[in-house]
Amino acid sequence: MSYETLIYNVAANVLTITLNRPDILNAFNAAMFTELIDAFDRADADDDVRAIIVTGAGRAFCAGADLSSGAATFDHRARNSQLAGVDLSDPAIRDRGGLVTLRIFRCLKPVIAAINGPAVGIGATMLLAMDMRLASETARFGFVFTRRGIVPEAASSFFLPRIVGLPQALEWCLTGRVFPATDALNGGLVRSLHAPDGLLPAAYALAREIADNAAPVSVALTRQMLWRLSAARDPMEAHRIDSRAIFTRGMSADAAEGVTSFLEKRAAQFPGKVSTDMPEFFPWWDEERFK
Repeated sequence: MSYETLIYNVAANVLTITLNRPDILNAFNAAMFTELIDAFDRADADDDVRAIIVTGAGRAFCAGADLSSGAATFDHRARNSQLAGVDLSDPAIRDRGGLVTLRIFRCLKPVIAAINGPAVGIGATMLLAMDMRLASETARFGFVFTRRGIVPEAASSFFLPRIVGLPQALEWCLTGRVFPATDALNGGLVRSLHAPDGLLPAAYALAREIADNAAPVSVALTRQMLWRLSAARDPMEAHRIDSRAIFTRGMSADAAEGVTSFLEKRAAQFPGKVSTDMPEFFPWWDEERFK
């Protein structure tokens, strides 16, 4: 399947999703929203995909929402004539950026951002549900929503303070300033900065470390455990899931292979598949409904 706004390429167990509207700095539109959701659905269903890299074509990662609709850009009613009234529980008003980050949050594969240039608005907030963020030294970031008369979206009020801390999140979001990659590194938004031609090699090296050495089912479980249980109200919630996961994984062929390969000093060949071998207790949560 080909996409209008993305390039989707799987090679050696690593999927690269490239935002591909370079002539307008990969601005986010309705087609990109739909295609990103589909791309992550495909990735989760494909056992050949063990890690995902997201980057941008051209000189930008994503410069934010496509503003070609002018003043009506953020007006749902201007885009949807059926929203004549105001029903704030209507699924039709759901934020598209939030639907993307929630899909990334639910992903069963590790997601690495290779931020090759400006990442502003949804270009910045879509990064927050990704697991590792590497940036070019030329990248710039901006949570610019207050400067556009709106508010941070894409569930960033959940993700951003957990990543950078509340004081830093408040400063960036309240000022709406665009800031350089060095500030993103110092503030904890990205893990490392790279020369432009070294960014993707560094991202692929990180993806390879996961794809070549870690059991896919264990990676899928660990990703969800860390994202979901880091916000648990009590450590007993984590202990409950840890216990079930250790018990079920301990009986698996993956665990036997992990120990045997270590003792035999060889690379592991994990047989478990995310598509068929997730434990019976997974998922352990009930998805929240939009209401």
